[in-house]
Amino acid sequence: MRNGFFPRRRSLLAAFAGVLLCSGVPLPVPAGADPTPIKIAVFDFELDDFSGGGGIAGDHAADLVQLDRATGEARELMAKSGRYALVGVANLESDAVKERTLRQCNGCEAAIASKLGADQSLVGVVTRISRTEYVVRLQIRDARTGTLVVARQSDLRIGADYSWNRGTAALIRNSLLDNP
Repeated sequence: MRNGFFPRRRSLLAAFAGVLLCSGVPLPVPAGADPTPIKIAVFDFELDDFSGGGGIAGDHAADLVQLDRATGEARELMAKSGRYALVGVANLESDAVKERTLRQCNGCEAAIASKLGADQSLVGVVTRISRTEYVVRLQIRDARTGTLVVARQSDLRIGADYSWNRGTAALIRNSLLDNP
């Protein structure tokens, strides 16, 4: 009876696995397996300035330097994680990319990322509340459908522009990398 049970059990398991594969339900990845990294287009971080005098006071060039540091931190952490593979976004001709206004285009970054061959897109936004208060937001979309996959926001409210990259790093570690 045992000899007849195990072959039947294997065939049932194989049939069940076949049904799952055909239905599109993802199978669990065994522990220790190396899943294929998600191809992601990480666009340059953007500034949404709500501070008093935003847009007329301050140093735009200095803000760009700090936004680039935050972008670099995000790309480096995600690439080193092994969970993501970066897709290049340099030299794109889109006005929304050049002007860093993807946050205002209602998900248009997904289509741009899809054209680049990415599975997902990431837009990071630093919202300046005052010269020493800010919030970092991340939005990740499925590049094929434009569906919002991840939307996270930091609660980091103390620090000047030189700490935007640290806020970005904390948000990525706590929201994306430590909690799959």
